[in-house]
Amino acid sequence: MSKVKCDHCHLEFSDEVMIHDGEYRFCCNGCRGIFHLLKDEGLESFYSKMGDATLSPPTEQFEASSNFDTPAFSERFVTLSKEGLNQVSLVIEGIHCAACVWLNEKALHKMEGVIEAHINYTNNKARITWNPAIVKLSAIIDMIRAIGYNAFPYDASLQEVRANKERKEYYLRMAVATFATMNMMWIAVAQYAGYFTGITQEIKTILNVAEWFLATPVLFYSGWVFYRGAYYGLKNKSVTMDLLVVTGSSLAYLYSIYITVFEKGEAYFDSVAMIITFVLFGKFLEVLSRKNAADTLDVIGKHIPREVSIVEGEGIRSVDVNEVKEGDVIVIRSGERSAIDGEVISGEGSFDESNLTGESEPIFKRVGDKIISGTTSIDALIHYRATKDFAHSTLSHLVNLLENAMAQKPSIEQLANRLSQHFSSTILFLAIATFWTWYFWPHSFDRSLMVGISVIIIACPCALALATPVATLVGLALGAKRGILFKSAAQIETMAKSSMLVLDKTGTITQGRPEVIYATVHHPFEKGALYTLVSSSKHPISRGVLEYLERTEEQMGTAAIEEAREIPARGMVGRVSGVMIAGGNALLMQELGIEVDSASDKSLFYYAVDHQLVAVYELRDLPKEKARESIAALKRLNLRVIMLTGDHEAAALRVAHEVGIEEVHAHLTPEGKAAFIESAHAQGHIVVMAGDGVNDLLALAGADIAIAMGNGSDIAIEVSDVVLMNDSLTSLAEAFAISRKTYGLIKQNLAISLVYNSITIPLAMMGYVIPLIAAISMSFSSLLVVGNSMRVRWLYK
Repeated sequence: MSKVKCDHCHLEFSDEVMIHDGEYRFCCNGCRGIFHLLKDEGLESFYSKMGDATLSPPTEQFEASSNFDTPAFSERFVTLSKEGLNQVSLVIEGIHCAACVWLNEKALHKMEGVIEAHINYTNNKARITWNPAIVKLSAIIDMIRAIGYNAFPYDASLQEVRANKERKEYYLRMAVATFATMNMMWIAVAQYAGYFTGITQEIKTILNVAEWFLATPVLFYSGWVFYRGAYYGLKNKSVTMDLLVVTGSSLAYLYSIYITVFEKGEAYFDSVAMIITFVLFGKFLEVLSRKNAADTLDVIGKHIPREVSIVEGEGIRSVDVNEVKEGDVIVIRSGERSAIDGEVISGEGSFDESNLTGESEPIFKRVGDKIISGTTSIDALIHYRATKDFAHSTLSHLVNLLENAMAQKPSIEQLANRLSQHFSSTILFLAIATFWTWYFWPHSFDRSLMVGISVIIIACPCALALATPVATLVGLALGAKRGILFKSAAQIETMAKSSMLVLDKTGTITQGRPEVIYATVHHPFEKGALYTLVSSSKHPISRGVLEYLERTEEQMGTAAIEEAREIPARGMVGRVSGVMIAGGNALLMQELGIEVDSASDKSLFYYAVDHQLVAVYELRDLPKEKARESIAALKRLNLRVIMLTGDHEAAALRVAHEVGIEEVHAHLTPEGKAAFIESAHAQGHIVVMAGDGVNDLLALAGADIAIAMGNGSDIAIEVSDVVLMNDSLTSLAEAFAISRKTYGLIKQNLAISLVYNSITIPLAMMGYVIPLIAAISMSFSSLLVVGNSMRVRWLYK
C-alpha cells in the first residue's frame, strides 16, 4: 500500500487512514484545521518556506477529539436550539486577555457550519451553536487546539477543581517571581549605594551577572504565559496585550545583557523582573476577581443533584437525574434539593425557594402542590410525581438561560472590543516613534529605550476590554440572586435605555387570582357544564369562577363539551348535547348577540346557554403586595408607566388608581396591545412590556424588552427577554434599578480606561514614567475597572 504525505505536517501515512478533503490529504483533524486556518489567513507561503521538512507531532496530549462526538457526550452536554441546531457550553483553556477571546471567536466563525460562537472573557466559557450536518463538534475542538488553546465541556461541579489548578500554576509562577525580585532588590540597594559612593566596574559587572541570573527565570518561567499569548497572537496576525508586555520586558532584558557583557552603561534586569512580577500579580488578582463575579452564576449549576431517589415497586432506588422519566415517583427527604419538577402525591412540608425566586420565607407544600426543581426541602418527606424530565426542568432551563445570557455581548462591549483590537498596534507604533524621537532629540540610547519601553508597558488594553464584561457579569449575578433572570446580557443595556414601561393588568399588576364576590343567577342551569368549560382555561378569571364553584357546590358532575375553544381576550365557547354554551366577558356576549349590562367597577364573567344569559359572576382581583410602592419607584426612574388590559374600563381604572398609574387603555385585544407597542416605537420610545398570559404574546414579541412574570404561561416565558422568578412588581423595579446601575458602571469603566490611557501614555512618551511605575500602573488600571464593577453589589441593596 503506497503512502502519501499529509499536506500540513508532511508525515507519510497509508492513504486509507488519511482524511480526504478535496484535493488535500491530512493525517488528522488538527492538521486539517491548521492548514485551512493558514490558508484562510493568506499564509500559504509557510509551506513553501517549510520545503520538504516535516513537523514534529504535538508534545501535549489532549483527550481524543472524537470523544466529543459520542452519543454519551451529546446526551449530557449538547442541547438542541429552537432552530434545530446543536449547542454546547465549553470552557476554553489558555485564555488570559481579550485578544484571546477575539482570536478564538474569529477562528470559529470562519468554520463552515458554525453558526454562533460567543466567549465570555470573565470565565472563559464559550457558547457554540453549529449545524451537525455540516461540521462535527470534534472538528470545532480541533480548531480551538490548532490555534494554541484547549477546550473541555463546561461542568459547574468540576469548575472549582480546574480553578484550583489554575491558581496553583499562578502561585508557583508568582513564588519564583517574588523570590527572585526580592533578592534583586538587595542587589539593587548595593548598586544604588555604589552609584552615589563609587563602585568599580568589576563589582558592578558581578552584581549585573547576579541580577541576570535571577531575572532569567522570572522572564522565561513566570512570564511564560505572556510569551505563549504573544506567540499565538502573532501566529494569527493579532497584536495583544501579551505582546506589549513581552516586547517591553524582552527589550530591557536584551539591552541589559549587552550592558553586562560589554561593561558599559546601566543594566535594567531589576526592571525586567518587576515588570513581569507586577503584571503577573495584577493578572492573578484579575482572575480571582473575575472568578468571584462568575461564582454566583456557577453556584446554581454547581449544586444540581446528580442522583435522585425514585420508587420502584416496594423499594426505593437511586438513579441518575437523566434517567428520570415523566410520571416517575420521586422521594425527597429533609435537606435534599429537588432536581426534577413535579406534583406532590403524598406528604407535606416546607421548601426553601430563595435560590430561584429570592423569597426568603419557606413555602409550605401539600398534596397537589407543585415542586420546582432547584428548591430545597426543609423538613419534608415527600413523594411527588415527575411532570418533566431533567432536560426540560426549571433548573436546567434556568442554567441554559444563564449560559446564553453570559455568552451574548451588549453593543457597548462589542464597541469596546473593536477599539481594543487596534489599541495594541497603535501603542507599538507610538512606542517606536517615541524611541526614535528621543534618540534623535538627541538623548542616549538607553534613555530612549527606557522611555519607549515605558510607553509599551503602561498602555492597558485589558482595562478597556474588561470595562463591560465584568460589570455585566456582576449585574447578571445580582439579578439571578434576586430571582431576576436576564436571558441575554445585551438586554441589560437595552433595558437601561428604555423610556416606557407597559404593564398588563391581570397577573402582572394584580395577583392574578380573582375571587368571586357576588353571583347573580338569572335562570337555572347545569353547573357541571360551566365547571367543565372553565376547567379548560388557564385564564385567571376562569380559575376564579372554577374555585368558586368548587367551594359552593357540594355535588357537581362534569359534562361532555364538543367543539370547545378559547377566544383570546374574549372567553370560551362550546356545545353540550348540541346546545351552545359560552362564558367570558361583555365583548364575547356582544359578538354572540346577547345584551348584557357591563356597568361595574369589578371584573364580570357572563355565562350564556343557547344564546340566553343565565348567570353573571362579579370578581375582584387585588393588586399585588407593594404594587403602589413599586410603581412609584419605577416612575422615579423617569419611566412612563402605562397599563394595557382587555378588561373593561371601570375595573381597569380602579386598579390603576389603587397602584398609582395615570395612563390606562382598556378593552384591548392582543392585536390592540401589539398596535399600541408599535405606535410607541413610532414615537421614538424604547418599550419594555411586562405580561404573563397567552393574550400578551403579540405585545411581548413587539416590545424591545419582554418581561414575563414567573407564574405566567410557558409560551410567555419562552418569548420573553427577562423572567421574574418571584412574580412581584418589586422584582420588576429591582430589574430596572440593576440594569441602569450596571450600565452606568459600564460607562464609568470605559471612562476610567480611556482617561487612564489618555493621561499615562503621553506622560510616558514625555519621559516622566519609568518602566517599573508603568508596570504597576498597568496592573492597577485593570484592578480599578474590576473593583469599580463590584460596586454594583453594594450600590444596590
